[in-house]
Order: sequence, then structure tokens, then C-alpha cells
Amino acid sequence: MSRGLPTIVHLDADAFFVSVEQALDPALRGKKVAVGGRERGIIASASYEARACGVYTPMPTSQALRICPDLILVGHRDGMSRYGEFSHRLFDLCETVTPLVERRSIDEGFMDVGVCGFRDEAGVVSAMRELQARLLRELGLPVSFGLASNKLVSAVASKQNKPRGFTVVQVGNEEAFLAPLPVGVLPGVGKKTEVLLKSNGIVRVGDLPAQPEALLASLLGSGWRHVVAMAQGLDESAVGTESEDAKSYSQQETFRCDIGESATILRITKGMIDNLMAKVRADAKRVRTLTVKVRYQGMEDDSAARSLPEASDLESSFYPLAESLLRTAWRRRTSPLRLVAVKLSGVEGQARQLELFSAPGAGDERKRRLAAAVDALNLRGNAPVQHGHQIKHKKSN
Repeated sequence: MSRGLPTIVHLDADAFFVSVEQALDPALRGKKVAVGGRERGIIASASYEARACGVYTPMPTSQALRICPDLILVGHRDGMSRYGEFSHRLFDLCETVTPLVERRSIDEGFMDVGVCGFRDEAGVVSAMRELQARLLRELGLPVSFGLASNKLVSAVASKQNKPRGFTVVQVGNEEAFLAPLPVGVLPGVGKKTEVLLKSNGIVRVGDLPAQPEALLASLLGSGWRHVVAMAQGLDESAVGTESEDAKSYSQQETFRCDIGESATILRITKGMIDNLMAKVRADAKRVRTLTVKVRYQGMEDDSAARSLPEASDLESSFYPLAESLLRTAWRRRTSPLRLVAVKLSGVEGQARQLELFSAPGAGDERKRRLAAAVDALNLRGNAPVQHGHQIKHKKSN
């Protein structure tokens, strides 16, 4: 993971339900639009034009129509399925940038781009701005981004310049960024607690650390230290991916002598992918993410990861990733390696059972039947069937 860079991103879709409706019907763009039930319903989402008239969530629909008579009210056309589809596509696009994506809710989540090999802040910002533009271009969804060193600060940052905001908090500036903001921006500080704090002169986040401990304990109870830590911009929670609770498959090889030849390292890496993918198929699973880690002579590690658009149970799907990830992870190319590790994660549900003797298919299906045959032979025999790259080539005299 790159050090000294803000690599945690919080993305928050702007007026998500309304934005989906506007993506489906561009005639609604720029108008006072809300999604909600007309009869005894509430407003689920309001466009920023409607918000300017005082319409907000979760206002009763009847009240919204009174204060904004020209409000265009759109019902949930297909229940939640249409919105779920857009949400899925949004996060799928995020996973083309980094495999470390936490889908926090239907319209917001976190990304950790520290495994992407960025060397400076400008590279991170450029990649995130391109993703932001891509979400708007391909899905029609405006999304605000917060970029910081941790989840807490990035989540606060994403809310500061909506809609289509992009706020960067540089490493080391977390506390200074939070200090002038209303104390209610901190997670867990609800409206009642905010009123209580304000009545005791604690209006801004920066007011918290300066207060006597006894006062904070009386106002916030036993969790006051945690609130103060948040006010100082401290947060050690990690971005949690959906696959963390699922099984992952990993293998590493420590070399008897350090190796500096890239072709040999790539051969070993592909061999580990072959071994792991046989286990994936044995479990009738598919995987989506490949992580490659390298270790240098001095025990320092570097790593890189990337996800496929769709999960796979075939080695060949991951071979192209292996070569590019090695180039990214092996940043110190003049330094030989003492270890290479491979991890397959992003485990997805039951894969289709392989029909070894079914009628010939095309493309991946033929590869699956061949893989099934090789797996079966390796289970029965003493001499394993190997891919060509697993065979060590002898140098001719």
C-alpha cells in the first residue's frame, strides 16, 4: 500500500433514486423531481432543484406538494429492482479500478485504492476523477467523492461539496479539515446530542478535543474518548469487501535463492494460479479478484490487485492479469525477490457443474471441459498433468 497518500475513497450518489429516474428519462433533468408515494407516502429522494424549494427526505408527500406545487412526483416504477440494478452497475464500475470495494448501502460505499500502485496524489486524483466522469457518462449517475487517509474523514469529505463534489483531504490535514465543521458531521452525533453539545459551547468539531474530560464524559458517556478521536481525524477501520467472509484461495512460494528473472517469476505465479483454480473448481466456485504480493531481500512487501468484470473458474481468465499485476507490484525491478504470493478472492456462488462428456460448446465451455478432464486426471494419477508454463525449461548447452 502506498504510504503518505490519501487512498480511501467514499462515494455518495447524489439524489440516487431521482438520478436513476433522470437517467431513464432525460426529460426530468434539471427539474423539480421527487421519488415517493403519492397517497400517504413520503419523499424517498428529491432533486437539488426540489430541495431548493424546501423539499427534503423523508418529508410527507402531501407536505412536499403543498410547498412545491409544480413538483414532479415519480413513483417506484419497478419496486426496488431498477434501483438495485443501477447500484450493482455503479459498484461494478468501481471494481474495475480496485478490488477493495465496500458496498455500504444502495447508493454509497468505500474504495481502497492503496493496492493500485499509485506513486503520487495526482495519480490517485486523476483516476478517481475519471471514475466519477465514467459513472456519469455511462450510467447517468452524478456521484460525489471524498478522498482521504481513512474511512471517517473520506465519508465526511464526500458530503461537503454535493452534488458532483470531489473533496481531497491530504494526509496529515485530517484534524484541520474537520475542525471548522459542525459537530453533527461526526458519525454517532445525532441531532439531540448535537443540541446538547451546542448548549455547552461545543459547536464545531474542533471544540471537542479542548474540553475538560469530565464535561465530555457527562455529555457523551463512556464513549467520549472515541468521539474525541474522531474529532482528531483518527480512524483505523478497514474497507471491508463483500468477499471477506467468503473463502479465499492463496498460495505463496519462498525461494531457496532470490530470483530476479521476470520470466521465471511469471512462470511460478501462473503455476500457483493453476493450483488454486483447481481448488476453486473442486469447490464449484468462481472467483473474481487476483492479488499478487512480492517480497524483497529486506523483507519489505509490495502488492497489487485487480478484479475481472465477471467471476471465473478458469486459469486463462487470470493469466493476463498476472503479468500486469507483477509489473505493478514489483516496483523495485532491480531488486530480486525472495517470495511471491497469489490470492484469489471475490468468491461467488455455485458455478455450473462441468459436463465432461456433453456436446461440444464454444469458448469458455470447451475450456471448462478440458479443465475438468485435467483435474480428474490429477486426482487419479501420481504424475500430475501440467500446463506448459509450469515446466522448467532447461537451457541448451
